[in-house]
Amino acid sequence: MTDYGIDVSHWNTVTDWNAVHGNGISFCSFKLTESTTYTDTTSPGRIPAARAAGIVPGGYHFARPGDVGGQVDHFAASLRAAGLLDGGALAPMLDMEAADLRGGANGFVADFIGRLRAATGIRKVLVYANLDWYTNVLRPGDWADPDVLLWIARYNGDPGNPGWSHPQLAVHQHTQKGTVPGVAGNVDRNATVGSYALAQLTLDGSAPTPPPTPAPAPEPPAAGSGTYTVHSGDTLSGIAAKFGTTVAALAALNAISNPNLIYAGQTLRLPGSGTSGGGRYQVRYGDTLSAIAVRNGTTVAAICARNGIANPNKIQAGQWLSLP
Repeated sequence: MTDYGIDVSHWNTVTDWNAVHGNGISFCSFKLTESTTYTDTTSPGRIPAARAAGIVPGGYHFARPGDVGGQVDHFAASLRAAGLLDGGALAPMLDMEAADLRGGANGFVADFIGRLRAATGIRKVLVYANLDWYTNVLRPGDWADPDVLLWIARYNGDPGNPGWSHPQLAVHQHTQKGTVPGVAGNVDRNATVGSYALAQLTLDGSAPTPPPTPAPAPEPPAAGSGTYTVHSGDTLSGIAAKFGTTVAALAALNAISNPNLIYAGQTLRLPGSGTSGGGRYQVRYGDTLSAIAVRNGTTVAAICARNGIANPNKIQAGQWLSLP
């Protein structure tokens, strides 16, 4: 039995999710994020309404070249905030269509999937691309283990029959000009392929507990205010006020791309927690030397001199720095 779905972003106006479901639509993938900072602000309010109408919701990330770790962190936080890591949600989808990603696409996909699994504790991932990408760019054999399913865009108007096959091809986007009651204008329509059904596209079990952050290499103890574990109802601004710091400083120190997305149980490092006054600092994904200098009350030149860094634009995640 074929299952039918749509995918939407801020470009789509949905007026009646019950009417959408009444048209035989059983799943919807919502655009959540793009690159490391963009968030589709229309999706959080739509997802509960779709779920209440009986539509299985999921989220997707539009990939851009650059910081894979930062993109995964941004996407994972948005999935968690929207309840899209819960059992029964549509598996998260990686949207591969940006032209400037073609050259390193397979390495990007493999890295993204590995990092997303580590960040969320889930294994099932959907990878979306068009026919040209699947025939000329992507090599699923390099990164598609049994928990990775493929989603192809080929607008031939023949739902579930894209004219390209792969054992893990599960979803066919067969038109971008579909009409669905409850959606104003055109919308992407999708159908499951072959023996695949909606149950195989969804996450199993209850919401997974995020895996603990891997312990960093031992660093010398230093004086400071330590860490803070986020409690239900906390906000980053409230935590900042409690510890006499700023939202910007907390976000920078903890590599938080969206200050509005923190979750209960998350451990935050606090300014002064073993990172300044002659201590050491381990570089994280997305760090720059200038940002590290500002957070620790020093200068780029001083850090470079102390660590023998010739090019201040070249630091890497995991590297330890001695702070002046």
